[in-house]
Amino acid sequence: RRFVPRSVPGVLIIKRFDMWKCMLLISLLKSYSVNDGIADKADLILGRWITAERNSLIVDVYKTNNEYKARIVWFNDRDDKSRPMDTRYDIKNPDRRLQNRKLIGMDVMEGLKFNDIEKEWQSGKIYDALSGKTWDVKANINKEGLLCVRGYWHLPIFGKTMKFKKYKL
Repeated sequence: RRFVPRSVPGVLIIKRFDMWKCMLLISLLKSYSVNDGIADKADLILGRWITAERNSLIVDVYKTNNEYKARIVWFNDRDDKSRPMDTRYDIKNPDRRLQNRKLIGMDVMEGLKFNDIEKEWQSGKIYDALSGKTWDVKANINKEGLLCVRGYWHLPIFGKTMKFKKYKL
């Protein structure tokens, strides 16, 4: 038998069952706020990004379910003024059925998922319209606020990184 004082001034006595309810409520609230923080970090990648070095490409990163994707919204077409960007197609695509899609608006990255432990987006694929090849991809936002997108073949050591800065209209 346990001793419970009948009345102690200034002390709230909680029954054992009520204590478990309180602990459950506190743990649920903690997990909700922690998950909100993860979602906030993961969504930092959303929006428009322009290549940091030559300002030659703008992509729009968006989210579908828990997957992050990117599509081309603008590119520098000064290399061939006779072919404006809105008239260029995905002619290097190995799938002939896709060679008639326009580059503008085309998805070039898909499948990225945020890894909260490593603070980066991983396990995606990126498509290079210049070569028609698809690569594995991962991305992170560095201390300077640049989006670093690394396309690679099997292992990240065998790849190339493109850096983007947030695009402001």
